[in-house]
Amino acid sequence: MATGIRDKVAILGMGCSKFGERWDVGAEELMVEAYIEALQDSGIDNSMIQAAWHSTHIDEVGVGKGGTPASIALRLPNVAVTRVENFCAGGSEAFRGAVYGVASGAYDIALAVGVEKLKDTGYGGLPTGAPGTLNPLWMANGSAPGNFAQLASAYRTKHGVSKEDLKRAIAHVSVKSHANGAKNPKAHLQKPITEEMCLNAPMIAEPLGLFDCCGVSDGAAAAIVTTPEIARALGKKDLITVKALQLSVSNGLESQHNSWDGSYFHTARIAARKAYEEAGITDPRNQVSMMEVHDCFSVTELVTMEDLHISREGEGWKDVLNGFYDADGQVPCQIDGGLKCFGHPIGASGLRMLYEMYLQLQGRAGARQLKNPSIGMTHNLGGAPSSNVCSVAIIGAMGA
Repeated sequence: MATGIRDKVAILGMGCSKFGERWDVGAEELMVEAYIEALQDSGIDNSMIQAAWHSTHIDEVGVGKGGTPASIALRLPNVAVTRVENFCAGGSEAFRGAVYGVASGAYDIALAVGVEKLKDTGYGGLPTGAPGTLNPLWMANGSAPGNFAQLASAYRTKHGVSKEDLKRAIAHVSVKSHANGAKNPKAHLQKPITEEMCLNAPMIAEPLGLFDCCGVSDGAAAAIVTTPEIARALGKKDLITVKALQLSVSNGLESQHNSWDGSYFHTARIAARKAYEEAGITDPRNQVSMMEVHDCFSVTELVTMEDLHISREGEGWKDVLNGFYDADGQVPCQIDGGLKCFGHPIGASGLRMLYEMYLQLQGRAGARQLKNPSIGMTHNLGGAPSSNVCSVAIIGAMGA
């Protein structure tokens, strides 16, 4: 009978590149930047890596479809390297591969690395798929801002929230994230903004303005994982372990019939519920210390707060305006600035979220350090509201 992975895997080390328009380096150099930090943090030698999972989404930037680009760039010791992708949740998928590889007993030490060089592609936003001449009727053809603007409209309609209140809440999400990102030297955008700037910004897709949409960026992140026993044998203390790691993939319910009302993420609710069960969390609003969620658009973050069962359904916007998710609130969200300030290098984002939770739990987050966090959660979403994949990870101190 399945018992889950709670406390079976420890994070030995993590690393993250500077995110931004990294015109001076390629995807390979970004991976090296993140990997060197992770390797130094772990205290191990490159030769001790026994397997790796590599996440990237766009092939045109030179990293290719296989595992060899990561193996060559990092000079891995001719071990198994698996290239993975799962829409925008690819970084979390790489982490899942490494964690499960260790938890299964197949490997002692494994690596997860994610990278993307989107600025080189010339895209102003995330690239769209090309289904060819036969496009199924159920596939969403709208832009990413358009699809998530529909989420906002459905949420507002279902819960009777006025247009003005929802816009203010969305703006507060953006202002909060920029205030946090201003304290993070690795963030792409490091300037605070005001609510007035948000509300008066050019409209992208009603009600989402310019400051409510995350940008395109280049970046990489990496994690090295092992068993708690091996971590202790290597001299590690105060271990950070994986409490839960759950993935839920849409089966078409949202897009192929009308049982879904468009106001929430069905997969997020399933993944969160399973993750809490695996981690032994019964009251997430009071047990989760902090979280990083997939704020591709600020309204996505607001809705996700409810899907993760932190806010009550229909009341997330109130918690936002009351400062519940601010840096000094009960459950700080996007304490590093989130996708809003880092941008979204597709293959790296899931691991970047975990990197911040890991730093916070170790008390190494510098100017943005929270007071005594014990449980950190990440939520990584891929695809559109009407058809998506959602990963939820929970990490914390060993035994917590």
